[in-house]
Amino acid sequence: MAVEEAVMEPGSVGRHAQGQRIPVPRASSVGPGPAPGAARLEAVDVSAWFGDTQVLDDVSLSVPPASVTALIGPSGCGKSTFLRILNRMHESVLGAKLAGEVLLDGDDIYAPGHRLTDVRRQIGMVFQKPNPFPAMSIADNVAAGLALTSTKVSKADRAELVESNLIRAGLWDEVKDRLSRPGAALSGGQQQRLCIARALAVQPKVLLMDEPCSALDPTSTRRIEDTIAELRSQVTIVIVTHNMQQAARVSEQAAFFLAEQGTPGAIVESGPTDDIFNNPRDPRTADYVHGRFG
Repeated sequence: MAVEEAVMEPGSVGRHAQGQRIPVPRASSVGPGPAPGAARLEAVDVSAWFGDTQVLDDVSLSVPPASVTALIGPSGCGKSTFLRILNRMHESVLGAKLAGEVLLDGDDIYAPGHRLTDVRRQIGMVFQKPNPFPAMSIADNVAAGLALTSTKVSKADRAELVESNLIRAGLWDEVKDRLSRPGAALSGGQQQRLCIARALAVQPKVLLMDEPCSALDPTSTRRIEDTIAELRSQVTIVIVTHNMQQAARVSEQAAFFLAEQGTPGAIVESGPTDDIFNNPRDPRTADYVHGRFG
């Protein structure tokens, strides 16, 4: 299993002090109602192994459409592994095994007959480190998914697709006069937003984000969070983060993962973000979100 690094937003004070209430914005205060394309994502009794080592045990989680769900927990508890299971990246690891179901609007993405490219088109991924295609221009990076999905569009439609998704990713105003320049020439924060635009260009129903701000400065982090706020009504988002303030700011619901004493990772509890941070049912959740361990 990939090692998860415990990181915090640069300039942040980390988790809140013990007993301090963590302000959580209400979902109703951000954006319009859900878009028709956003999907419900549900994991049912998911367990996972790398070889003979079990890393997740009986994880079930329902992610509402057009919402942001944060996966929190200490390093090594299986959050990133679980995220990769949600769009079938887990099976690409040699020796990886899986039990359970992942349902996209009720349809099991692991069922026989489902093409991997179709699953990845509907459930996109943004990784911890920005990964624009270095030999491609900014515009070509955004449109790269069209070739992967064998989608043919006119030159005008392609230009519109590039512009609209750079706007959605909050990057258009910064790059509109240099679309032919290499995507790798952008700053780290701009590259991450370019990767978000690339993921959005194929019109996914779900967008998975694995610590998308961990390598970014505070200004770039804020811009990514603003982008998430803009997108939350258009696509279902699941984000892994070690930054508790970020989880409180961007998500409407949260799931706390924990692996104790060599046991596989599991969800201790999940629910509305405000409840997880300020009225958790399990004392281990309270200890984690208030910085007593992890």
